Amino acid sequence: MTQSYQVTPIGWVQNARRTAEDDGWSAVPSTITLDPAQFGAEALAGLDAFSHAEVLFLFHAADTVHTGARHPRGNTDWPRVGIFAQRGKDRPNRLGATICEIRAVSGRVVEVAGLDAIDGTPVLDIKPVMSGFERRGALREPPWAREIMAAYWHPPGAGSA
Repeated sequence: MTQSYQVTPIGWVQNARRTAEDDGWSAVPSTITLDPAQFGAEALAGLDAFSHAEVLFLFHAADTVHTGARHPRGNTDWPRVGIFAQRGKDRPNRLGATICEIRAVSGRVVEVAGLDAIDGTPVLDIKPVMSGFERRGALREPPWAREIMAAYWHPPGAGSA
């Protein structure tokens, strides 16, 4: 059974990163500005009481779609894994999700840190991060997943925190 759904961006990302790069995302401050035709400032009321938000967005600049297995980032040192066992941008529905730090909320604008979306990215939803929705139980991941993330949030040469 195949169904399709239409979604409308609630806003857009603004930052200095124009192209998707693999690493250094913590050094990229971003703002999310809500669409004024759909939302007033009241849509963000209370969001500033949270430290983090989960931002769902569209990888609008992705030019290919993968549906099978591949080596993450094309690195043959890592195993071939299915598209749903990785977080690459070339996903079937091109959906991204990132938990980022809320720095400020003003009017229809949210300032965030740690959002790995390029300038002009359509934002589909913003959800506050609540402890009750965090993972339950121990986190399990293969070694390549830790390796791929080693510099993702940190600029080259900065190491990991």
